[in-house]
Amino acid sequence: MPFKKPHHTIDPHYIFQQIKCMQESGGYLIKPRGLNIIWGNDPRYWNVQDNVAELIQVSWLEVSGSVPVTKGKKYKIKFHVRVKEDGFGWKNTQVLVMAKVGRRGNYQFMQTTLKSDGNELTIPFEKDLEINVEHDAFDTNLHFGLYEVWSGKWKGGLEIFKAEVIPV
Repeated sequence: MPFKKPHHTIDPHYIFQQIKCMQESGGYLIKPRGLNIIWGNDPRYWNVQDNVAELIQVSWLEVSGSVPVTKGKKYKIKFHVRVKEDGFGWKNTQVLVMAKVGRRGNYQFMQTTLKSDGNELTIPFEKDLEINVEHDAFDTNLHFGLYEVWSGKWKGGLEIFKAEVIPV
């Protein structure tokens, strides 16, 4: 029996670059299959489709991505999500949206709390997570993600529709 990887890895066909005008690159729209999802290939934990990744249950939430960005620009990172009404494990649990420039960069993050109310929302919602790309940056890949790995609680019912990296 061949070994199947338990983690879903980025499919670049689901990362769409937005164009502002002929000369200027816009941001990125990343569909669920364009993200790395820990345990994403295991149907006990995730159901990953083209337009939605549905979390069945995990105790380690790690969803990440990476896109090339332009030196000297600023970007904001957003995830479009919903926690279904029967979602569990989210009460009093901080979820982090994190990002950094380059593999060796320092992460910046925003904390948010999710509710099992069935409403779609964009996170972080209280304040944007904005990342500056320095003019002298060597590695210009923006690494970003959605994480909850610290509580040890089992969580389920989260739906991820897309992530966005938007120039400011």
